[in-house]
Amino acid sequence: MTVQAGNGVAASRRTTRSRRSTSSLWIGCAVLLFWIAVALFGPSVAPYGQGDILSAQSFAFPPEAAFLGTDYLGRDVLTRLLYGARMTLGIALLASLLTFGCGVTLGFLAATVGGWLDQGLSRLVDALLSFPSLVLALIVISGFGTSLPVVIATVALTEAVRVFRVSRALALEVLVKDFVDGARARGEGPLWIMFREILPNVTGPLLGEFGLRYVYVILTVSALSFLGLGMQPPAADWGVMVKENIQGLYAGSAAVLAPAAAIATVTISINLIVDWFLARSDNRIPAEMHR
Repeated sequence: MTVQAGNGVAASRRTTRSRRSTSSLWIGCAVLLFWIAVALFGPSVAPYGQGDILSAQSFAFPPEAAFLGTDYLGRDVLTRLLYGARMTLGIALLASLLTFGCGVTLGFLAATVGGWLDQGLSRLVDALLSFPSLVLALIVISGFGTSLPVVIATVALTEAVRVFRVSRALALEVLVKDFVDGARARGEGPLWIMFREILPNVTGPLLGEFGLRYVYVILTVSALSFLGLGMQPPAADWGVMVKENIQGLYAGSAAVLAPAAAIATVTISINLIVDWFLARSDNRIPAEMHR
């Protein structure tokens, strides 16, 4: 009787955790889909242009402005928030795709070929990881400028080294399997083994890592914009909006709180989705993913 009661309690707790996890998933998906819709259609429904000045007074609520008021130059905050969604999320997506294209390919190649190539790439990655990601980004951008391609390439570089370690660790786990030995016995080359043998068996962890990296890329892009090294005015970007309107905190303006809340809600929603996905993934996540 005691054993049955204990099993029933354990099953009830698992069911409760599963329901909470599913609820978190739906909340994360709803918030993320909302911001995706804003990024896609926001500029089309924005009441003004992103550079239009509505008032000569900073952090005001003139009749023609939307319910978020104006920023430090008298521009409509809601309009710039809508434009900034496309810029922030779009840049983060491009940087994340470039990050994974380079990091996964080089990580798989290093693990598959091995030898001097593996040692060389691994030591180079170790050297880059010795720098904090934001410091490394500041060094590169200071040398090459603050243009949009430079910002995307720099953010991709700082995150690709971490993706390299994850993908290499995942590939090494797959390379010891019998079906890889069979592929090599058939005479298959490194590219076949990388994309036909390794990749299908590590898709789950890589998708989870993509979600995590996307969050880090958003935060890095916003931090660079806040420091004045990311997107340049008058382009609307959430990080730029926080930097420009920091004095609005003293006036109780939403010009700084709205973009900060947007960054927070996007990152939290992606984390909820990634946590749910990884909790149900059948693939074991290597320790490198958590670094």
